[in-house]
Amino acid sequence: MKAVILVLVLVAVVQATSLKDVLKAEFNAFKLKHNKVYKDVSEELKRLQIFVENKKLIERHNKRYANGEETYKMGINQFSDLKSSEFQNVMLSSINANELTLGISQIYTPSSSVQIPGSIDWRQKGAVTRVKNQGGCGSCWAFAAIGTLEGQHFIKNQQLVSLSEQNLVDCSKNNGGCNGGWPETALNYIKDNGGVDTEDSYPYEAKDGECRFKAEHIGAQVAGTVGVASEDESALAAAVAEKGPISVAVDASFFQHYQGGVLNESSCQGGVNHGVVVVGYGRDDIGGDYWLVKNSWGEYWGENGYIRMARNKSNQCKIASHGVYPLV
Repeated sequence: MKAVILVLVLVAVVQATSLKDVLKAEFNAFKLKHNKVYKDVSEELKRLQIFVENKKLIERHNKRYANGEETYKMGINQFSDLKSSEFQNVMLSSINANELTLGISQIYTPSSSVQIPGSIDWRQKGAVTRVKNQGGCGSCWAFAAIGTLEGQHFIKNQQLVSLSEQNLVDCSKNNGGCNGGWPETALNYIKDNGGVDTEDSYPYEAKDGECRFKAEHIGAQVAGTVGVASEDESALAAAVAEKGPISVAVDASFFQHYQGGVLNESSCQGGVNHGVVVVGYGRDDIGGDYWLVKNSWGEYWGENGYIRMARNKSNQCKIASHGVYPLV
């Protein structure tokens, strides 16, 4: 009997050691893929523990997804070594919609002749640049403003030009640079400034800097800013279909581990904390109606940098509360 117990103990020890080795190997692969470097051994151990806890959370969620109890799956990404609170502090802005003074020229009204298709994807029409990465700078507002302007500029001129988010971070003084801001304020800066530089001439640095705008490098201009009727998903769908990519502000608290599918979280009703661009919409057999959203966290996150968010679910995550696009 003692021999049997000893064998069982030895097996348990071997299995535990094997699991520990597997987790450490996965963590090392994660660090290599995402260029993670920690300041000391203590910090690395802390990040490993958080990584393991997040992995458990992801696995529990994905079991529910496999059983048809969830509409989206989770996965390991560049945020897997962060606690939820850290992720929100680092990646999401503490923006207050009540403090916003809208510089809106007009409110979008669908044309009487417009026919709203069942689905649309402006990527397929050539109106969307590659997925970009804001890094550790809270400049999502700049990426959202630039994303909708790139689309509008393409639709008018049939020329896709990648524009400079760094120009906005450094020069749009009514926003907070890496500390957050609003797309409509950024678009009004571009209007008043006479344009925004191209990305090639003013590349992204993921930090606040001195304004280095040069008029000879302007890639696009703005004549005015149009708002979409707030909290109206039908109006947002019409604007996306008729006008093109639309900048929106959302509650991105559930974005940390998103990997694919349609994000449908009924409790996603907090304050908006992240700027993104709606580049289309459609319907998924599993997740139902969705918005196709371009994010600014690089191509390793989500569905190659995109997320599909629940549509026609009572303005879930506030996606239809702050739609805006520029006149060009």
